[in-house]
Amino acid sequence: MATPALSHIGLAGLAVMGQNLALNIAEKGFPISVYNRTASKVDETHHRAQTEGGLPLTPHYTPRDFVLSIQRPRSIIILVKAGSPVDQTIAAFSSFMEPGDSIIDGGNEWYLNTERRIEQASMQGLLYLGMGVSGGEEGARYGPSLMPGGSYQAYSNVQNILQRVAAQVDDGPCVTYIGEGGSGNFVKMVHNGIEYGDMQLISEAYDVLKNIGGLSNSELADIFAEWNRGELESFLVEITADIFRVKDEFGEGELVDKVLDKTGMKGTGKWTVQQAAELSIAAPTIAASLDGRYMSGLKEERESAAAALREAGLKEDEQLGGVKKGIDKKRLIDDVRQALYASKICSYAQGMNLLRAKSVEKGWDLNLGELARIWKGGCIIRAVFLDRIKKAYKRNPNLASLVVDPEFAREMVQRQAAWRRVVGLAVSAGISTPGMCASLSYFDTYRRARLPANLVQAQRDLFGAHTYERIDRPGSFHTEWTKLARTSENSGVAALN
Repeated sequence: MATPALSHIGLAGLAVMGQNLALNIAEKGFPISVYNRTASKVDETHHRAQTEGGLPLTPHYTPRDFVLSIQRPRSIIILVKAGSPVDQTIAAFSSFMEPGDSIIDGGNEWYLNTERRIEQASMQGLLYLGMGVSGGEEGARYGPSLMPGGSYQAYSNVQNILQRVAAQVDDGPCVTYIGEGGSGNFVKMVHNGIEYGDMQLISEAYDVLKNIGGLSNSELADIFAEWNRGELESFLVEITADIFRVKDEFGEGELVDKVLDKTGMKGTGKWTVQQAAELSIAAPTIAASLDGRYMSGLKEERESAAAALREAGLKEDEQLGGVKKGIDKKRLIDDVRQALYASKICSYAQGMNLLRAKSVEKGWDLNLGELARIWKGGCIIRAVFLDRIKKAYKRNPNLASLVVDPEFAREMVQRQAAWRRVVGLAVSAGISTPGMCASLSYFDTYRRARLPANLVQAQRDLFGAHTYERIDRPGSFHTEWTKLARTSENSGVAALN
């Protein structure tokens, strides 16, 4: 006689994120079955469940036993590497699953792969969710931000579990049904793109304060800790303050100064920038952060370039020294705080505009205010700032951009003088601030009623007969620019003669 299925849910893929999410689910009182291809990971997870209070977690060592141990309709979360490992895992389980059962992919998957899998699953009568999970290992264990998209029925089957395991904030759990298709994965992708922008902007604030302000790591730790008690309160600002306090166990000073200046990435930032280009959405701050990671990867080339340009006569110390002379430290710190805040508004505006454009294209009907709400806790970009964004979209669900929300607009106008001072000082000192520059340029471009694009259109019409529109009459026009210019030039010469 078969053992009765007792688990409410299953989770496969027991690397750090998978283990922690499984323990979180079990701790909230939901019996869970776990599986991993490597048996030692199953044993390790089971041992943790026992030592952390005898949590209701049962280990399984074959796909069949794992699937059959879960109550119907079954819901199985998979947390394995994106791409073909997901397809292999689905294939291993689906032959034991029955119509009405659900597969929930919690990895950072490309949204079109999820849409393909939704169709394939439906041919077997299975339901499918692509669920973004943010918050790292700590979030997974104690409360992540969850972004499930795909089958609404699949979401309904596990809604009570997800609402309990998600991070909890003042206005509810940090999970919501995102929308159909691959919307959950797409929203998580853009979340990660915004995260790239945030990290880049914070690193630029650090660079300016350290090199122009001459601040020590101890002073930087205190400044970021203070910022974390105000409008910049966020996970990333909080951990930045912590990083500056950690001593190097192998030598003198702080560890941060010994870390190689070469940034890794897993691809979601690149996808975000590619999607922005596909949808004709300007995302310069996010793109600058991606370029910053690419440039950081050229460590040897940068060292060679520094030497070659010094040889060519570049005097970096003089550049920097001239700017540092007479700097008012207190004012610089406050200016950088304001520049960081204003730059963040532009970065988030770009991410939200990208989400809205994709929502329109795919018919997902994304609720931007609700997305800001579920990012308030659990995730890497969690911040007090997000509550302001939620309220902005509540005031106006059709808001064209956060830049023109009355509250954010007022704050940006108030901060623009400080923002310009920081960017100007950095440029004069030869310190690159691509994220802040991109945000300021975005603000300056967006706020101008007339741009020099009229000249670009004239150029396109001259060399390619692409036509142009006029500001004073309807229709498309083409002009023989060169012929008229030469005629005009010859007329002018004739008149002089």
